Amino acid sequence: MRLTKSYNKNYNEFNDNYQLILSLNLENLIPEDDSVRLLSHVLEGLDYTKLYKAYSSVGRKPAVEPKIMFKILSYAYSQNIYSSRKIEKACKRDINFRWLLQGYKSPNHVTISRFRKDYLSNKIIKDLFYQQVNYLATQNEILFENVFIDGTKIEANANRYSFVWKKAVLKNEEKMFEKILALIETINLKELNKFSVQKETIIDDIDVILRWLTSEKEKKH
Repeated sequence: MRLTKSYNKNYNEFNDNYQLILSLNLENLIPEDDSVRLLSHVLEGLDYTKLYKAYSSVGRKPAVEPKIMFKILSYAYSQNIYSSRKIEKACKRDINFRWLLQGYKSPNHVTISRFRKDYLSNKIIKDLFYQQVNYLATQNEILFENVFIDGTKIEANANRYSFVWKKAVLKNEEKMFEKILALIETINLKELNKFSVQKETIIDDIDVILRWLTSEKEKKH
């Protein structure tokens, strides 16, 4: 049998031992306008005294700087990542998380879970959240003028397993306002008054009417 020698290059060859070398300077890989930079900038200026005291009371040396751990969790939540194992995976594979770590070794899911459970108490979370809001307010990023309602389901008090959609809430709100107007009209006819209620000032308007009714009731007794 005659063998024919092939001189064509084999482009399918690969080397199992080939080492891909990436730039270690993550700073160049994160765009200037990336959200992770903004988040890091805002969180960098917070006072973490209470968080560090939680560590000092236990006496355990943190595997990752507490401030950086808080940044990691905050960024993870902003990306809809909540599982400790998924956050661990992101810290190993996602360059944004690697950038936040600033050279620290990626924390495992046990470390992340312990941080949330043992150190990041509700009191500390409220303190850090208040600082964030206050900072954004001083930068005129939030004005406290509007309240926004999203499409999140709202658990009803009537049934712990039932939910009320935004449209249903707004629809029932309109019906409730109509009932209030009808009730105010009845009061006006009976008491010969001219009370009125506006949507924009409904709480204050109702408070005035209730105070008047209470006063009239006391006079009769």
